[in-house]
Amino acid sequence: MTHDQSFTNQKFKVVGTRVNRPDGVDKVTGRAKYGADATAPGQLVGLFLRSPHAHARIKKIDTSKAEKLKGVKAVITSADLPDHTNGALLDKLTNCMARDRVLYDGHAVAAVAAIDRQTAKKALKLIKVSYEVLPHVTDVDEAMKPGAPIVQPGTKTRGVDPKPTKDSNVAGVSTFGHGDLDAGFKEADVIIEKSYKTEQTHQGYIEPHACLASVGPDGSGELWVTTQGHYTYRTDCAALLGMDLAKLKVTSSEIGGGFGGKTHVWIEPIALALSRKANRPVKAVMTREEVFKASGPTCSTSMDIKIGVKKDGTITAGSAHIRYQDGAFPFIWGQLGAMTAFACYDLKNVQAVGYDVLVNRPKVAAYRAPSAPMAAFGVESTMDLLAEAIGMDPVELRIKNAAKEGTKASYGPTYGPIGIGPTLEAAKNHPHMKTKLKKNQGRGMACGFWFNFGGQTCTDINIGSDGTVNLSLGTVDVGGSRASMSLICAEELGIPYEQVKANVADTSSLGHNDTTEGSRGTFSSGMATIFAAREAIEELKNRAAQMWDIPVEEIEWIDGEARAVGQQHDNLPPLTLKEIAAKAAGTGGPIAGHNEVVADGAGVSFASHICDVEVDPETGGTKVVRYTVIQDAGKAIHPDYVEGQFQGGAAQGIGWALNEEYIYGEDGTLQNAGFLDYRIPVCSDLPFIDTQILEIPNPNHPYGIRGVGETSIVPPLAAIGNAVSNAAGVRMTHVPMSPPRILKAIEDAGA
Repeated sequence: MTHDQSFTNQKFKVVGTRVNRPDGVDKVTGRAKYGADATAPGQLVGLFLRSPHAHARIKKIDTSKAEKLKGVKAVITSADLPDHTNGALLDKLTNCMARDRVLYDGHAVAAVAAIDRQTAKKALKLIKVSYEVLPHVTDVDEAMKPGAPIVQPGTKTRGVDPKPTKDSNVAGVSTFGHGDLDAGFKEADVIIEKSYKTEQTHQGYIEPHACLASVGPDGSGELWVTTQGHYTYRTDCAALLGMDLAKLKVTSSEIGGGFGGKTHVWIEPIALALSRKANRPVKAVMTREEVFKASGPTCSTSMDIKIGVKKDGTITAGSAHIRYQDGAFPFIWGQLGAMTAFACYDLKNVQAVGYDVLVNRPKVAAYRAPSAPMAAFGVESTMDLLAEAIGMDPVELRIKNAAKEGTKASYGPTYGPIGIGPTLEAAKNHPHMKTKLKKNQGRGMACGFWFNFGGQTCTDINIGSDGTVNLSLGTVDVGGSRASMSLICAEELGIPYEQVKANVADTSSLGHNDTTEGSRGTFSSGMATIFAAREAIEELKNRAAQMWDIPVEEIEWIDGEARAVGQQHDNLPPLTLKEIAAKAAGTGGPIAGHNEVVADGAGVSFASHICDVEVDPETGGTKVVRYTVIQDAGKAIHPDYVEGQFQGGAAQGIGWALNEEYIYGEDGTLQNAGFLDYRIPVCSDLPFIDTQILEIPNPNHPYGIRGVGETSIVPPLAAIGNAVSNAAGVRMTHVPMSPPRILKAIEDAGA
């Protein structure tokens, strides 16, 4: 697909301004409706019975007493959920409701729908489950050892030759790179080889998973749900329940955070199944404990990084072996990690190998640039060790080896115009880099990369008779996209921002839209909005031609009005959009623009972060005293939201780097399933996060847009790791760098 390249000289009127967000007042006054705010007449309460074991065979489930309890309208087990997908979505179905075995602590084994919460809780206690407890494994390295308990019998490792015949917890091996590693390492004056570990973290969204499901006797259903992708939820739920796609209408609520964690179905198909069985609407809301135990966190990892460098700072070779635990269900998290590991650098000899490993933990979901932060922690920590070994400034080492336009990326493609070099130069020259550090403080920096996605998008623009505009979007607004899309629509039509009202349409009102993930929202919906607006403009010109009775070729659309071109039309004053819209009924009916597109060419994204951390050498306690994010946005449509994305990613990365981790006991059960023991950062834990937006236009988008939502979580683990290591005087290799870990590292170094 080709687009005009005029963005390089484009003068924007409303795009790039900091307008008020349309959902702001509702959100701060409590009027906005979130997942748990929906109600329906006669609704039931849906609750889940979950496994207390990490791994066990389900010998028998007796639901008879629960079914007889007064007020219970439906009870569901896997026996009520046949596989309608011929195995295609069996993993998703099995994750929603365990079949022959439970695969992790918190895995659902049954669900009830009752007239109130009290009755539903009583019913859960009446369900009797007989388990045969099986050996389990929760650590990624332990799961790869010979003799480890097999999580999913039948799993054979993909991506290795010859094809294995034995079952394995290694679901896949993915290898990327080019050149000759051995030759590259022979050229090196210094080689650093180091192992690292990162622990499992949760996205920590404040709003739990929640939905209201209703299926009628005719097989038609409705689902109101908190999600990042209501079309994807419709596709999955309809397939899992054997429903016609067109008969299931899904409406997305406002979303209280997702960050990748609300891209999978968890409770929704079961709520629909309960409703179908009870013939009543069913509302299901996860508790915080359920969110931690039974929705998708990110992976824990273990990795070995080896990089060689010449004395002048030229990197001669880099290799990474990164092991990602996928939870109990295989996916491509290791593959993504291997692809991103060395993406910031121009390397002649490079190889990254990602392993996808099954363990008895919940199914892993995306967490903002999934897999990239862990790989960056290993590579960027090693970059600092290399700089120290050859006596070179860490920023200069990165600048010398940074990828640029024309670089063959470590994962395959050749880069177009990219922003890694400019972000590094900006970091080098930033005032933050020049401030003096106090006692026990250390400074660190690191780079990060994310691919960004495009995908299927569909958008409608409808112009009212008063000249106001309804913009219908299918991408869920997770970070202010309604405001951004309204700015783009207003820019194209040449009207004020306030004249546009953007709505997120339900699945019955607009064609399919892919999930809001992969930083695709503004890129893809922005593209569809531009093309829909241009279609509407062509129609507005046609209507003006009718009103003036002149050929449409003699009309231009400038600044929100039709203008007749040529001296012969000097007597025709311009027609505004409002004037044309007012006469629409007499010139052909409603005026609209529509576009559906597979938005290709999402520009890759790079960032460089700087941070200062203070370490108390007596307690191992840390305080982040200053933090700066520098990132390429392509074009910042709404700078406030771009800065917000930068700051949000950094804040989550700070929590991941210093505090957050899933802690499993020897019995394989989660020990800290709540915000009291799983500690996410609060305001008092964070400094003001400074931001600098760079704009290196993406040539594949009419406005030069690149996605910005994910890259900002990639550098923090390494930037903070480098800062803590510099402050403590000892290299930290295990995230989170909690006080006990830092203290132990200091003591070990002293010994």
